[in-house]
Amino acid sequence: MSTDKPLPFIYQFAAGAVAGVSEILIMYPLDVVKTRVQIQGRVPVPGQDHYTSMVDCFRKIVQNEGFSRLYRGITAPILMEAPKRATKFAANDEWGKVWRSAFGVEKMNQSLSILTGASAGATEAFVVVPFELVKIRLQDRAQAAKYNGMIDCVTKIIRQEGPLTLYQGLESTIWRHVLWNAGYFGCIHQVRALLPANPSKDKTIQMRNDLLSGAIGGTVGTILNTPLDVVKSRIQNSPKVAGGVPKYGWAFPALGMVYKEEGFGALYKGFLPKVLRLGPGGGILLVVFTGVMDFFRKQRGDIV
Repeated sequence: MSTDKPLPFIYQFAAGAVAGVSEILIMYPLDVVKTRVQIQGRVPVPGQDHYTSMVDCFRKIVQNEGFSRLYRGITAPILMEAPKRATKFAANDEWGKVWRSAFGVEKMNQSLSILTGASAGATEAFVVVPFELVKIRLQDRAQAAKYNGMIDCVTKIIRQEGPLTLYQGLESTIWRHVLWNAGYFGCIHQVRALLPANPSKDKTIQMRNDLLSGAIGGTVGTILNTPLDVVKSRIQNSPKVAGGVPKYGWAFPALGMVYKEEGFGALYKGFLPKVLRLGPGGGILLVVFTGVMDFFRKQRGDIV
């Protein structure tokens, strides 16, 4: 992630946690809109709102449910963001050491940045799956009526569907995070290499470069992983029924099913709110992470 001397794991973990919580507090309503658009089918369901666009979804949520519903289910993501983003950045640095050693390379290059990002994404996926499932159940208006909050949601899922249900959608989540992190960290490496050097380590230039490279990385990652995000949302929003077979199971068969039934465009449902969140959000993540890491270095006396 940085050309500075790496800090111990605990500092990377803490910086990632601060960066993640900062990003979600700013961008969360876009995630609610993204999920609502992704889980709806082509045909409107009687008695339920049907959304024709991001703006239409925002309008109907605020008009029919109240502004606070744009933050429905935020407890689970807030609790998730600290370990999720912390794991993302810490795992990226740790996997970078592993792959540099394995390939006998002293410095990161484009290929290793992509491989390292993909490895960090797979690691991150194991942390986030239960939180993602609870978040999606609470964000879906039809499902949310069943639950009185995060704890009630977790309790009912375990009691009614079994504890392993909390890891429903693990495979599709791994693919989603592998693709996003590979695009994100790969682009950060490439864009930073193309931007003018900052030998004086001017903070304004550093923030601009981080915001730009992080935003581009977040956008490319979103383009790559949105189809897997669509099927992940549907897999996790399908309650288990004893003796029943869920419509959506494994990621790639689910991709084929969505494409066959709803067309290619359905694989990019929710793309606009997602890219508006994770493009700028990727920049916010990188700026905050780098800033907190610099703060830790200064406190340790690594920089003056």
